[in-house]
Amino acid sequence: MKYNPDELRELAKAYALVNAVEHSGSAAVGPVMGKIMAEKPELRPYAREIVAIVREAVAEVNRLSLDEQKRLLEEKYSWILEKLSKPKEQEKTLPPLPGAEEGKVVTRFAPNPDFVIHLGNARPAILSYEYKVMYKGRMILRFEDTDPRTKTPLPEAYELIKQDLEWLGIRWDEEYIQSLRMPIYYQIIKELLEKGHAYVDDRPGEEFRKYRNSGKLSEYPSRLRTPEENLEMWDRMLEGRFAEGEAVVRIKTDPNHPDPSVRDWVAFRIIDTSRYPHPLVGDRYIVWPTYNFAAGVDDWLMGVTHILRAKEHMQNTTKQKYVYEYMGWKYPHVVHFGRLKLEGFIMSKSALKQLLDQGVSTGIDDPRFATIAGLRRRGITAEAIRKLILEVGTKYTDASISYANLAATNRVIVDPVARRIMAAIPPAPVVIEELPWEKREFEIPYHPSGKLGSRRITLEGPTATVYVSQSDRKLMKKGSVIRLMEAFNIEVVDVKNDKIIARFHSLGLEEARRHKAPIIQWVPADTALHIELLVPEGLDLIQRRGVVEYAAAELKQGDIVQLVRTGFARVDAVEVEDGSARKVVMIFAHE
Repeated sequence: MKYNPDELRELAKAYALVNAVEHSGSAAVGPVMGKIMAEKPELRPYAREIVAIVREAVAEVNRLSLDEQKRLLEEKYSWILEKLSKPKEQEKTLPPLPGAEEGKVVTRFAPNPDFVIHLGNARPAILSYEYKVMYKGRMILRFEDTDPRTKTPLPEAYELIKQDLEWLGIRWDEEYIQSLRMPIYYQIIKELLEKGHAYVDDRPGEEFRKYRNSGKLSEYPSRLRTPEENLEMWDRMLEGRFAEGEAVVRIKTDPNHPDPSVRDWVAFRIIDTSRYPHPLVGDRYIVWPTYNFAAGVDDWLMGVTHILRAKEHMQNTTKQKYVYEYMGWKYPHVVHFGRLKLEGFIMSKSALKQLLDQGVSTGIDDPRFATIAGLRRRGITAEAIRKLILEVGTKYTDASISYANLAATNRVIVDPVARRIMAAIPPAPVVIEELPWEKREFEIPYHPSGKLGSRRITLEGPTATVYVSQSDRKLMKKGSVIRLMEAFNIEVVDVKNDKIIARFHSLGLEEARRHKAPIIQWVPADTALHIELLVPEGLDLIQRRGVVEYAAAELKQGDIVQLVRTGFARVDAVEVEDGSARKVVMIFAHE
């Protein structure tokens, strides 16, 4: 391990004491973990080990009374209060771009609309936007959709990708769709054919590979044609005189280049769009540019100065530079970075499509997916994704991020603004007798800070039934005193298989502390709503059912709340029957 466990235990205990004092003597693992990960992001690879240390520290602190917690915090851990009072360090900034000038930088994000974007795709999008802002330049959004056969564009993906980018806070200055720019590519390749820098190859692929791999590419018959002959064959391609696979256009390169794939790479090929129509232009074209040709040409014509892309595109840079040399163009600056992987999530577009086709998922926004839509539906914020991408930056090495790291970043963001809601999942009934009132209202704040308002929970006496979580049921032994959160204290009279019998004990929090009463959440039975909590675990989507307090009826789809002692969750739906809320569906985000 690359950290000192003893030092970490002290830090965890310090943050646990701060959290406990802020929350009436009861600390929680999530906020403490979030503070540590925010302070020491370099520890994120060890999140699984660290959370065990945090749980231990929180349990130790919660065994103390509030007075003991305050005394310990002031006497031994006052340094954490000083640290928290200091101004926060500035957010990590990106390294400067090579050859960049303020006001002249032009970046681009060029997704293929064959699927929506995921966390890995979001990296070049966010970096391109951040550099645009840093240098007061421009950013281009370009849809690269010139492969209607193997990477068939999805008609809805164009708009969905834009929606994801807007949600991430990305604003672009220009927008292009390559399939609508075909005449431009035709003009450029015609110039290259005229200059003798490209040729039409109508021979079988096996024959080309034989010449290429034997070091005799300069003798390849198709390569020896005159520009006039190639222009004539180009016209025949456009006229549909060749079927799919019968002819391609190749860019002439170094016939002895050390990388065989670079040697005379394909710039155009024929695609039978009567069988594979393009969603935007149908079967209007049958000769289509490859990625390298269309992207290379557009980067120049659109004035792109800096390209930010994954290092697997380094070979593409080599190929495209031949076109630039022939046309007398200057190649943009390129920043290559490693792959970004979210552990436990499928990042492959083809694999995600297969799951969709098999009916395994609920759609592109399935919370088990690492798509931007899936992470959003799960309750991950755009700010958390942006912070994660900026933290990784433009590192050349591959980066593997655990979901615990992303959750730690997200927790720091949502904790101050998420309303606390009580739920019992699964529920256990508790019958409370001898209540000293006929009807009483309890005003409970939505957040310990008091800044998010409050709700009123009514309980009628002299006997009432409430639900508690099954996990808290084990605390309720005969004779034990329990405090119902933000309300009053009860004494357990009898424990039965189907329910627990209790009676009113007292109102005060100090009385609860005197009896070392555990604090548990509760939901009045007569106003409870049903809740379905969907918990993503790998490719499983576990359904947990229970009840939630009626305040949840005011929530809207997309709200992120903290289910007390369960974790943060995003509201997926509020189901209404006869004009009244009956059920709330939430998706679990993280602790």
